[in-house]
Amino acid sequence: MFPAHEDNKVELLGYYGSDLVHAQSAWTSTSRDLTEEKIGRVDKLLTMLASEGHHTPFEKSGLHFLVTVDQATHIHLLKHRIGVSINGESARYKELKEDKMYIPYDWSNSWVNKLRDYAEQGNKLYHESLEYFTPILGRKRAKESARFFKTFNSQITMDVMFNWRSFYHFQQLRNSDHAQKEVQRLAQEMLDLVKNIEGNPFEKTIKAFGL
Repeated sequence: MFPAHEDNKVELLGYYGSDLVHAQSAWTSTSRDLTEEKIGRVDKLLTMLASEGHHTPFEKSGLHFLVTVDQATHIHLLKHRIGVSINGESARYKELKEDKMYIPYDWSNSWVNKLRDYAEQGNKLYHESLEYFTPILGRKRAKESARFFKTFNSQITMDVMFNWRSFYHFQQLRNSDHAQKEVQRLAQEMLDLVKNIEGNPFEKTIKAFGL
């Protein structure tokens, strides 16, 4: 988990698959029957598949996360994604009562205080406008328009699921020095969670992709 300081958060809810699942998917074109000899060369097979771009077998796994992130990171998760399933809480359908906010970890205290005050004022106006406009516009329209007071550092919680192929694409794109710091930290934390799954079921796949 990220440190508990008005930060983004990520949790691994569950997973399906393993190195052997990826290997057996590749072997479907010949024979899925396992022998000690075949099991012994799983690492070489996965390295070959990864390096030569034969990535379809890696779609047979699943990595399921729950994340709480700022709006900018939310957009980074949505943009340029391939094969990623995302479902998140909606300010259109419910009132955001928790007023979650993200505070940049690399800002000075004076600017942290300014951002927090600014976000808190936006949250106050969000709730006030929601109550004011509900009898005038109806609850639905009041909710979807009051959210315009929410600042860009407001957070939402999302359910995010990758197969391994899409997870690798995400890691290439977002776990990079060229990515925004917040989404880069999120991608690294996701990778660390996968690396620390009990029994290390994706050890050879991680090595094959050089992650």
